[in-house]
Amino acid sequence: MAEDNHKAPTLAGVVGWPVAHSLSPFIHNTWAKRAGVNGYYVPIPVAPDYNDFAVAMDALKTLGFAGVNVTIPHKEHALRYASQASDAARKAGAANMLTFGEKSFADNSDITGFAEAVGARSSAPGKTALVLGAGGAARGIVLALQHLGVKEIAVANRTRAKSEALAKAFGLTVADWEDRGKALEKIDLLVNTTSLGMTGQPPLEIDLAGLKASALVADIVYAPLETPLLKAAKAKGHDTVDGLAMLMHQAVPGFKTWFGADAAVDADLRAVLLEELKRRGGA
Repeated sequence: MAEDNHKAPTLAGVVGWPVAHSLSPFIHNTWAKRAGVNGYYVPIPVAPDYNDFAVAMDALKTLGFAGVNVTIPHKEHALRYASQASDAARKAGAANMLTFGEKSFADNSDITGFAEAVGARSSAPGKTALVLGAGGAARGIVLALQHLGVKEIAVANRTRAKSEALAKAFGLTVADWEDRGKALEKIDLLVNTTSLGMTGQPPLEIDLAGLKASALVADIVYAPLETPLLKAAKAKGHDTVDGLAMLMHQAVPGFKTWFGADAAVDADLRAVLLEELKRRGGA
């Protein structure tokens, strides 16, 4: 796509609190440069309250933004704000995409992003999985696993009531957090959706001894890129999926929708992101 400097640039961004750490601008601006798109994708800090979010979205629409990605703590706010929403966003109870127009449209590309990242592995996804965590991210991961054909999904969370609520909503089984190591024996896929293992957070403590050799281990955290969980899994010879893979794949629908060009998840893009993580001391 040739760049047209006579038209106003396409504007998009990522909304969160905080948001300066986000790698999404590097992803979208790399794609825009490749495609010769006259456009910019910027980080937009918005305070956690819904009213602040709604005012900010109204302002972005007035300024002519095509849309935004939405991250913590605004994913539920995005669904509430939107006039229309995809089935995926409704089922997840959260949205990570808002597309502006006469009516704002909410979608959840976290679901397809994780499905693409995991589905690309030869060992994935298997028929049984254990999901650690029961928050908004876990809901999207469960929907992705069901889309991939995983038949038996168990969930373990530090607060059992949240596990039970998630299990009831999606037809899952509940594993006790204290017995999470024992729950590994029959699974094909282990997914961490908690913040444990993230930079500044306590590590995820789990004994992988019972995990069968063919099992895949995934972590949605990308700071650090190799979490203690993934490091332990690699040491035992397991195939792994890091949070960067999901992040790249979830960005594709937004870029195509807002900038109108193709977006490729490839080694060159990953190299750009790894270089940025290295610069930040996170890779």
